[in-house]
Amino acid sequence: QVQLVESGGGLVQPGGSLRLSCAASGFIFSSYAMSWYRQAPGKERELVASINSSGGITNYVDSVKGRFTISRDNAKNTVNLQMDSLKPEDTAVYYCRTNVRYIRYWGQGTQVTVSS
Repeated sequence: QVQLVESGGGLVQPGGSLRLSCAASGFIFSSYAMSWYRQAPGKERELVASINSSGGITNYVDSVKGRFTISRDNAKNTVNLQMDSLKPEDTAVYYCRTNVRYIRYWGQGTQVTVSS
């Protein structure tokens, strides 16, 4: 019954910002690390950012460091990805991911398109 639902994607101009959100349910959210992945057409899915259960430790792929910020609100069972200074190469479907009892779970994905 683990469920992850992403939202917040859309079309934005280069240099613009978007804030993605992932609503989680079906597990004790505060006990698990969360991650954001993305996949562009014809390319493999890549890890973008991750955050530990308490929110004190974060990691980012080099290409988004300084531009993206991952955060979580354990009281609301949500994990967010603030995306600033967006570039066309950030265009992809973004997925929320967690690992509960050694099983990987994915959201349905939300499309982010960066174009003028």
